[in-house]
Amino acid sequence: MVTLNDLHAFPQFANVPDEQLSWLLERAEEASFPKGHVIYEAQKPIDSLRLLLDGQINIIGQASEDLITYLAPAVLGLLPYSRMAEARFPIVAETDVRTLGLHRDHLREMTSTCYELTETFVQQMTDRVRSFAHQVQQEEKMASLGRLSAGLAHELNNPVAAIVRNAEALKGHMRATPERFKVIMGLALTDVQTDAVDEWLFNKLDHRAKPLSLLERSSLEDDLTDWLDDHDVPEAADLASSLADYNFSEDDLETILEQVGKANLTGVLEWVSNNLVTEKLVVDIGEASSRMATLVASIKSYTHMDRGAGKETVDLAEGIRSTLTLLGHKVRARNIAVTVDIPDDLPTLCGWPGELNQVWTNLIDNAIDAMPEKGGALTIRSYLESEKFLYTTFTDNGSGIPDAIQKKIFEPFFTTKGVGKGSGLGLDIVQGVIRHHNGSIKVNSKPGSTTFTVCLPIDG
Repeated sequence: MVTLNDLHAFPQFANVPDEQLSWLLERAEEASFPKGHVIYEAQKPIDSLRLLLDGQINIIGQASEDLITYLAPAVLGLLPYSRMAEARFPIVAETDVRTLGLHRDHLREMTSTCYELTETFVQQMTDRVRSFAHQVQQEEKMASLGRLSAGLAHELNNPVAAIVRNAEALKGHMRATPERFKVIMGLALTDVQTDAVDEWLFNKLDHRAKPLSLLERSSLEDDLTDWLDDHDVPEAADLASSLADYNFSEDDLETILEQVGKANLTGVLEWVSNNLVTEKLVVDIGEASSRMATLVASIKSYTHMDRGAGKETVDLAEGIRSTLTLLGHKVRARNIAVTVDIPDDLPTLCGWPGELNQVWTNLIDNAIDAMPEKGGALTIRSYLESEKFLYTTFTDNGSGIPDAIQKKIFEPFFTTKGVGKGSGLGLDIVQGVIRHHNGSIKVNSKPGSTTFTVCLPIDG
């Protein structure tokens, strides 16, 4: 039998008069549950306020992990003024437990006759909402970070692999250089001829034409191979391939033939080819290194490293482009065409860059998920209005948001994604950040076109 002493064990009831605790005892019902018993199933109604007198109760998360643990003495279940109607997750007895349950039919009477008791439960509800929201928001942030980390690993892997591959190729290529050097030393070239070859080669390297299509390149290689065969140059196909990389033509070969003569042609072309291969490997390594530097710069910009945590000047375009860089793997995987229309002369904002980057991440990531597997289009546009407000729109050609749920998408925990794929806090966080910046966000959606419009005051 439950007594006043049992209730005195609850720190929450320290300032509640005994007569109000006695009122609770007279109307509540004691219940015991064995270890493993599901007290409330997910999506099933909750009709009672429940005091945990002995034992441990867990609320189980989506991944069958403990989301919240209650150790006696604890208050859970329905609370006064709460809109809770059903359990979001299973509530399970981790040990044998003993509880005291007050049915919702008594809550109205309690709020009118037991002020201190009601105040205690309302405080419990406030603490519960704050704690739960903070925990799930952290999980949402970690999930977002996980998505970006996976993408970043993928993005970094490609240039790293390219650097390793080309470095090994360059090492092997340089080992063959001495043999080609011997051939060059055996040629009877005048200083004028040598200077002409150098000028001709480096002019090609410095003014490289735009890449050819596969069909154009194949045709050029065939023409170069035929020319080299006609002039008895050995390994014509290999030479033609390296020459085609830099768009050398038959006219170029005729020019060098006139400069060095037929006797020196093979040796000079092998030396030229050797330089072209070296150049290509070094250029590829440089481009891969540049790509890595861009990714690192995007990470620093996105996470706002090396800067303070306070309000400061924000370059909106920089934040959006950094976010697109980190989400680039998803954009390419879905073959999405991204158009960014952000004028260079837009003013900067006063705000919290890290928070705003989270807004761009959620809006862009949601747009990617909403678009078709292939052929999606995302347009990001910023413009100034009244010299005081900066507007940024995110428009995708996805399936759209039905009218019936457009008003709900900013509510906490509302999601249209499957279980385990979304917490429903993404747009709630977006709205909270924008309100923190004294701005606003609205959505306009129909099948084939959804636009989120973010309005931010320039002066913060």
